[in-house]
Amino acid sequence: MTHQITLKPSGHQYTVADGEILLEAALDAGFVLPYGCRNGACGSCRAKVLEGTVDHGRSQKGALPDNARSEGYTLLCCATAQSDLVIECRELADSSEYPVRIMPCRVQALEKLADDVMLISLKLPVNERLAFRAGQYIEFMLKGGGRRAFSIANAPHDDGFLQLHVRRIEGGKFTHHVFESMQVKEILRFEGPHGTFHLREESDKPIILVAGGTGFAPIKSMVEHAIHNHIQRPIKLYWGARNRAGLYLHEMAAQWAAEHPHIEYIPVLSEVGPDDAWSGRSGLVHEAVLEDVADFSPYQVYACGAPGMIDAARDDFCAHGLPADEFFADAFTFST
Repeated sequence: MTHQITLKPSGHQYTVADGEILLEAALDAGFVLPYGCRNGACGSCRAKVLEGTVDHGRSQKGALPDNARSEGYTLLCCATAQSDLVIECRELADSSEYPVRIMPCRVQALEKLADDVMLISLKLPVNERLAFRAGQYIEFMLKGGGRRAFSIANAPHDDGFLQLHVRRIEGGKFTHHVFESMQVKEILRFEGPHGTFHLREESDKPIILVAGGTGFAPIKSMVEHAIHNHIQRPIKLYWGARNRAGLYLHEMAAQWAAEHPHIEYIPVLSEVGPDDAWSGRSGLVHEAVLEDVADFSPYQVYACGAPGMIDAARDDFCAHGLPADEFFADAFTFST
């Protein structure tokens, strides 16, 4: 059985089969809707069901709390149709400039940025490049059908290699392979680019960037893209980690701020230890932002990290004046 989906206010229509994810069907039909993690954690794909009923699937309570569900909201990356639907949502510009591709790649280099963070440099086939927006991610296609998503850490102009920041996850089969047995010249296959977490260059609003841990990877891509393209919008970059070692490219971020007056860098540690020799900010990273910014209404916010940080930042920033449609996020969840 199929159901007809109507998008408002555009009036665009497409069909889905029983059990088919609404977001996937929209993308297949050529309609670009906002999304990030695609696993119900970041809330980027939240939309309002005006008519009809849906099954919310694996939507996580932090991204879609009960009060939002009762008001008709759903997460398109998890929801399936139980009837014909009319959905109110934002649509983005055509993505034909950045087509999703399946490509082979070769591991060109491996570098430990911290004990639990590996920089992987990937070489694409000769004369091939991946067109992507700063902030997007790729998905490795593993044997047996599994996938693992990682944000691209380099800027689009610096595309000789794709760079990824991979954190070791306890029990994670793929990350165990990365840290214990991956070899230079190993061949992998990926699909991408994915995600609508990218810098909105048409805006002139000042920017707040919030990174937690390896959520720094897509933020790094955005900053380097902004610098390369002479984007002079004021940027406040907050990077949170548990300890000093978690700020694995601290000197790079500090150099951005030193060389570019419109960039401010604020590192924040949540569990300062005696070996950290730390005199900077401490506590939760999104709370550091709240300490510095009383009124968020003039800003755009881009946040990437754990779902808990994303949920708290969204709720608190919007409660202090941030328009909901100026909060862009990608939540990192981990598979074992």
